[in-house]
Amino acid sequence: MFVFLSKVLDLLLAPLTWGLLLVAAGGILRRRRARLSTGLQVLGWLVLYVPSTEPMANLLQRWVEAGAESSYQADTVYDAVIVLGGMVDADASERSGLPEYTPAVERILRGYELLRAGRARRVLISGGTLDTRAGALVEADILGRQLELWGVEPERIVREARSRNTRENALESERLIRERGWKRLLLVTSAAHMPRALGTFEAVGLHPDTLVVDVRAHGWYPHTGWWQPRASNLSASSDALRELFGRFVYQLRGWA
Repeated sequence: MFVFLSKVLDLLLAPLTWGLLLVAAGGILRRRRARLSTGLQVLGWLVLYVPSTEPMANLLQRWVEAGAESSYQADTVYDAVIVLGGMVDADASERSGLPEYTPAVERILRGYELLRAGRARRVLISGGTLDTRAGALVEADILGRQLELWGVEPERIVREARSRNTRENALESERLIRERGWKRLLLVTSAAHMPRALGTFEAVGLHPDTLVVDVRAHGWYPHTGWWQPRASNLSASSDALRELFGRFVYQLRGWA
């Protein structure tokens, strides 16, 4: 139920949703309440425009990444590096028949580099699927096969394929880690996700070091296109708002 509600909340948190609703409401009220109609439509367009500009998208991204810190120790050989899912485009992968990735693919790339360099003995890939169809693609299986193709020995790869969100990542990973007796752990995930992910793992009794990847915020610099609306900026703003609200919900429920 929580997973379903989280997807509904994703829709309600999106600026695109609110912008379209406000514009539509303004259109409905155009004949009866002209001034209110105009105000709603102007507000709706602003809700669409402002988050789609680069300064606002970058501001939100810097905010959501502000608490992300790496505590990775280069002189340590970790029992396991925990790589959290969220980097496979399942629909595109199903269509092409090959692994297709999102910008968060740096998570598995850094995990692979750590294994290749001998900085981790094992990798724990944590990521299931929300698809209930029989034979649906499972992220942990896709990433595990990818590592094998890159030359990682199968016995060094542990797949956790049941989790559907960060809370379940932590719960299922804790079970596997306890069974195997691993002590030195390294958590790898995106900068925007790391504060909530680390808090969630700590809430189930795990205290891994961290390696932040997939940094998206950048410095401030003026250029000619800063005011132009872009779908990519709107998407980045929506992702940042979703993550901020996710932190609030996890803290409210005592999960982080």
